[in-house]
Amino acid sequence: MTFGFIAKHRGIWPVSWLCGALDVSRSGFHAWLVRTPSARSRSGEEYAGKIRASFISSYRTYGARRVWHDLLAEGLSCGLHRVERLMRLHGLMARPRRRGLPKDDGVRSVIASNVLDRQFSANAPNQKWVADFTYIWTAEGWLYAAAVIDLFSRRLVGWSMSDTMTAQLVTDALVMAIWRRGKPDALLHHSDQGSQYTSERFQRLMADDGVTCSMSRSGNV
Repeated sequence: MTFGFIAKHRGIWPVSWLCGALDVSRSGFHAWLVRTPSARSRSGEEYAGKIRASFISSYRTYGARRVWHDLLAEGLSCGLHRVERLMRLHGLMARPRRRGLPKDDGVRSVIASNVLDRQFSANAPNQKWVADFTYIWTAEGWLYAAAVIDLFSRRLVGWSMSDTMTAQLVTDALVMAIWRRGKPDALLHHSDQGSQYTSERFQRLMADDGVTCSMSRSGNV
């Protein structure tokens, strides 16, 4: 593995420097370069290709045991521990299993009426903003993304991302929008009745900045 690392990076750093840093001899490295690969090494390369193919075809969801079953189904004789070692060596790590969709269990402090009333047009910028957030499954779990859109230009004026579905997520998006637009006057902000938007923190931000709150039922516009 040490000689393989040197061979891979010798185009970036001098071989003499790499050998010195890794405490191996230059002569040993050059001998390794011309040495015929062992049968185990050749089979390892073959297995690595098959393992990667199985892993990619599973959309990166298979762990070592399921990949191993794929190899056995192809008639390859390979132990589970070897599959585990080769997957670690090549950085093939299965994505965590997707769990149920996140639920909004927060407390709703303030619920406003639907002032917007589905009038999704504006005569000038910074009159009507609509806001919402969504969630995206990633290799590390759920990622939440909040957005604020100006109905005049249909442009995104504020956004934020977080790994938690809290009031801070939507507050950060509105703070960005207000900062970018210079604290607009006579502004209507519309969202659903999710607990993040009805929270005391978010409502206090709108009150402090003179923003009129409009809400529809949770999940609706």
